[in-house]
Amino acid sequence: MHPAYSVILFTTASGAGYGLLFWLAILSVFDNLPADLTLGMAGLGLAFALISGGLLSSTAHLGRPERAWRAFSQWRTSWLSREGIAAVATFVPFGLFAFGWIMLGQNQGIFGFVALIAAAMSIITVWCTGMIYQSLPTIRAWHQPLVSPVYVALSLASGGVLALTLLRLFGHESEDFGWVVVTFLAASLLLKRVYWSFIDAAPRDRTSGTATGLGRFGRVRPLEAPHTQANFVMREMGYAIARKHAAKLRMIVQLIGFVVPFLALVLTLTAAGPLTLPLTILGLLAVMFGVALERWLFFAEAQHVVTLYYGAEAA
Repeated sequence: MHPAYSVILFTTASGAGYGLLFWLAILSVFDNLPADLTLGMAGLGLAFALISGGLLSSTAHLGRPERAWRAFSQWRTSWLSREGIAAVATFVPFGLFAFGWIMLGQNQGIFGFVALIAAAMSIITVWCTGMIYQSLPTIRAWHQPLVSPVYVALSLASGGVLALTLLRLFGHESEDFGWVVVTFLAASLLLKRVYWSFIDAAPRDRTSGTATGLGRFGRVRPLEAPHTQANFVMREMGYAIARKHAAKLRMIVQLIGFVVPFLALVLTLTAAGPLTLPLTILGLLAVMFGVALERWLFFAEAQHVVTLYYGAEAA
């Protein structure tokens, strides 16, 4: 599949934004994080910017962005519609949580309750985003049970590093939370590696013979190309990345997106001293770059079954 930069930006930015909102809500309720005005404005404002910016960027991939509102009507059958509804619904408890924290200086009590709702809605929204792809049986690499869990794990990992960076910037150090973030980074890497092993081992049993129903007569091959020049299907669905390049990019994702921030944060929790903040920022930059590259690879490695009609041996 051709990686659409608008969708990569959407899933990376909104995932980090929802993860940041989740951790700010959880920390304020269970860790008794003080309702610091500057922290609230910076943290919740950044979460809002990432979520809103990501959602808006996703419309750039639509042929008619002005008709995006129509997707909300298909919630019974479409995960895209469910994601849109969940995203909009999340703004209600998010707004109440932000109002209590920034305007009233409170993030406990009733505002702690709406914070928990916002945290839960954040996870639901990211899960729906993953289900948009997981629900497509026409793409073998996406029709896997780990797609949505990976989306949630990466959201919590990237949002966790972002939240930890903000806490340290505003003097609200939390060593316990630092170890939680480190744990989520390690768990996300493990989950992503398991996902890759699944898609590598999954049988490529869809062929032009099964697609046309003529396989019982022998090997099916196209007599000539369906089109004399590139078309939309070939550009969008027929995009392919060489296996050797995919292997290299997977290593880069693991190294930069997970190992570097993991080691940087472990150092800050053990013996960093004055380098704590620089190392935390390094970890943040690394994980955001790694997640963006992981998203690009997620699309680039996917193969649609329609390519069987354009000469692909299997899908």
